[in-house]
Amino acid sequence: MVPKAEFDPQYARYLTDDETGEAPGTIVVDTKRRLLFYVLPNRKMIRYGVAVGDEAYGWSGAATVQRKAEWPDWNPPAEMTARWPHVRKTAGGPGNPLGARALYLFQGNKDTLYRIHGTNEPEKIGRAVSSGCIRMSNIDVIDLYNRVSVGAKVIVK
Repeated sequence: MVPKAEFDPQYARYLTDDETGEAPGTIVVDTKRRLLFYVLPNRKMIRYGVAVGDEAYGWSGAATVQRKAEWPDWNPPAEMTARWPHVRKTAGGPGNPLGARALYLFQGNKDTLYRIHGTNEPEKIGRAVSSGCIRMSNIDVIDLYNRVSVGAKVIVK
């Protein structure tokens, strides 16, 4: 018997030719296709599967990575706790909704409150299920985290 995959293999990480035309070091998120691209030199990119915000909570635009965190604490924004009063601040660790790593997205000096982060629900990669953040499997977000510099450009479309 063949074991069941944790997520759809079409969302597996792999190296491919760059289709973004962006400068190396740029992150591009294609929310419709549920893919994140990290642009490398020599017209290459790494493609990762992601979960994105559902239609009501999606976000798009340009931002920069202004902070990176390992096993971050989760502090749900006021809008989220108003919708779901049961959500509470959670210390970093394996059960935390932000997963193993987080990239904090800013526009200028203003925190967008959106993140690229890991997840404790990898089976949801490829779906529109979050409150706007970009979720990655923990192994993929660790890989991206190790490649990305603070100040990196992020485009979410």
